[in-house]
Amino acid sequence: MSGIHVSPACAADDADWLAMRNALWPRSRDDEHRADIEAYDETARSPICLIARDEAGVALGFAEAALRHDYVNGCKTSPVAFLEGIYVRPQARGRGVARKLVVEVEAWALGLGCTEFASDAALDNVESHAMHKALGFTETQRVVYFRKLLSS
Repeated sequence: MSGIHVSPACAADDADWLAMRNALWPRSRDDEHRADIEAYDETARSPICLIARDEAGVALGFAEAALRHDYVNGCKTSPVAFLEGIYVRPQARGRGVARKLVVEVEAWALGLGCTEFASDAALDNVESHAMHKALGFTETQRVVYFRKLLSS
């Protein structure tokens, strides 16, 4: 993990942050990502975004987290720190970037009095499942949501 520097995102990170958000959530449009980025305030307690960079300043990944005060599946306390998104560029995977990001989010959460840290992943995202397990998360449940349109 040496040579990896993690810091709160700031305006200078916006282009890298946008590119990595597009890689993680490709179904969202740039204007949606930009609105989300603008909603993060580097001085706020929640939500937060952390950017990981190498010694040359190249963006390697990011993590977004927030405090959730509503019910979080599998958790017993409130608020819960929730990992809203985490992404590590493919060429940087296996170098401890995700671990370093998660350790920093954990420190943030502990500083806000949280005793639980939660996350989620799509049922078919087995790569994310493996990463979460490697980072110390335990699976609490699996769920499929349904909806039905009503007409009068």
